[in-house]
Amino acid sequence: MHKETYNVIGVMSGTSLDGIDLAHIHFSIVDGKWDFNILETETVSYQNDWLNKLKTAVDFSETELQQLSQDYTVLLANVIKSFIEKHNLKNLDAVCSHGHTILHQPQNGFTLQIGNLPEIAKLINQTVVCDFRVQDVQLGGQGAPLVPIGDRILFSDYDYCLNLGGFSNVSFEQNGCRIAFDISPVNTVLNFYANQLGFDYDDKGTISKSGKLNTDLLNELNALDYYKKPFPKSLGFEFVKETVLPLIERYNIAIEDKTHTFTEHITQQTAVALPNKKGKLLATGGGTYNDFLIERMKFHLPQLEIIIPDKKTIEFKEALIFALLGVLKLRNEINVLVSVTGAKHDHSAGIVYSN
Repeated sequence: MHKETYNVIGVMSGTSLDGIDLAHIHFSIVDGKWDFNILETETVSYQNDWLNKLKTAVDFSETELQQLSQDYTVLLANVIKSFIEKHNLKNLDAVCSHGHTILHQPQNGFTLQIGNLPEIAKLINQTVVCDFRVQDVQLGGQGAPLVPIGDRILFSDYDYCLNLGGFSNVSFEQNGCRIAFDISPVNTVLNFYANQLGFDYDDKGTISKSGKLNTDLLNELNALDYYKKPFPKSLGFEFVKETVLPLIERYNIAIEDKTHTFTEHITQQTAVALPNKKGKLLATGGGTYNDFLIERMKFHLPQLEIIIPDKKTIEFKEALIFALLGVLKLRNEINVLVSVTGAKHDHSAGIVYSN
């Protein structure tokens, strides 16, 4: 018989490289309805040497990647252990960890999240559920996005759930199926250019807002093949590095104009991606703090109510949902949907390591 309450930690590191998100979550299930409470939370920033490694790891050799995964597993274990000790957390059912995506090539049957080695369970002395994407890719799926099952279970009051992180992704119900896909790069590109000006990110979108629209660049970005593909589809940093940045760099214009134009591109692609432009949209992720981005989104979707929730939900929704994915795995219940990833069938993904 399944438990009715779970005491877990969700751990997430996204492509925007903001840091490692940790969230202590209590789940309860009453008559099949799930509820959650986000308790202690923390984002642990990466040191510069780790930032540089994670930014350049897409070009690492296989041997270098193996070493990186070992080192990152130790780093992640230390961060998780410190979080547990700091908040004096007891009687945890599991730590549910996404790891950090380095390579994502579902078209080649391959995805790599580092930090998911078996020794992590021993290092933190907890049951660990992790490595959620690999099985889906082996089943012919995209391995992403994985958040939509959580959107369906925890946020069903909204017509759309939109995450604005390193990439944007959306999920919604259509004809009884949960549909979800990556829309476009977001902070992977905007942060890249903010870094060139000496900033970690574009605070409230002020850099982008000060720029001018370059119509030729916008048209080229909107014409990229990815946007013509049907879902299910997903993006990795390779797309930014090999396609998007080289395209933008062909334009000899101010950085402010590049980010202004790219913000317009993000919002136009978001508007195109939503089949019905009415209803309620829940927006989460770091991009929700970009006032210019939200302003342009409201301009392109005037009949859609864009709801930005409390700070914990904005910043830790992905950690929350990976905690849910881990609990579903412990219950041997479906946590990945074929309608989202395109795999051969719905399945329960992830690996459970005992301490």
